[in-house]
Amino acid sequence: MGWPNLRKWPAVMGLGLIGLVVAVLVHFGWVRPNHAALQAPAAQVHPLPAALERWQDPQEQGDYFDQIKVTRVGYLVWSQFPVRVYTQPAPASLPLVQEKWPQAVDQAIQAWQAYFPLEVVTDPNQADITISAVDPTQRSQGRVRSAETRFKLYVDDQQRLSHRCTIQVRANQTETYIAAAVRHELGHALGIWGHSRLKTDALYFSQVRTPAPISARDMNTLKRVYQQPTRLGWPVQQSSDTSAPPAEP
Repeated sequence: MGWPNLRKWPAVMGLGLIGLVVAVLVHFGWVRPNHAALQAPAAQVHPLPAALERWQDPQEQGDYFDQIKVTRVGYLVWSQFPVRVYTQPAPASLPLVQEKWPQAVDQAIQAWQAYFPLEVVTDPNQADITISAVDPTQRSQGRVRSAETRFKLYVDDQQRLSHRCTIQVRANQTETYIAAAVRHELGHALGIWGHSRLKTDALYFSQVRTPAPISARDMNTLKRVYQQPTRLGWPVQQSSDTSAPPAEP
């Protein structure tokens, strides 16, 4: 089964960048709409996490960086580590899935933990990435996809432009395919906002009979992503206009 259009763009991404930042701050109540005088953070490069810094590909197997999409805030790069991952329990409507779901998701998380700093958390409010199982019989609208990843923007308590990701995986699949789907979607959530054209990569654009593990090309692509500038992780600035009163608490 193919995995077309797995990634969903939030509606706010249609705004201009300044409007996007204003919308985020207004939504969370940090500024009032009629007094929002803001400057988006400039796109800059973050230091590589240690695991990516150490990554080497002596055989120089290449990458698919040219397939990566750039969002309006730049590349989807995390800058605070470890990135925290929460897994929701499988829905009660799928009792046969409840047993295999945690094991399949853990396999996918552990696969990426070998290359990237991830921490499993039990509190969903602490999560940067949330993984959930979807019961396709409960979806009343639209086509049920094998899996999809979405992101939303917010401003953290340090006034940095930040993002959170949600991964949804169709739960009525075999344990092997659930693990492969989560592994694939975690690649998107970690920053590979695109697909490979080779079946030997975990981020191959379509589901295959024998899913590939994380490849050197996947890692080469991820490392290149983290060497690019992004507005994520940098402070949102107030403009030089000081005439606007402060936001109400």
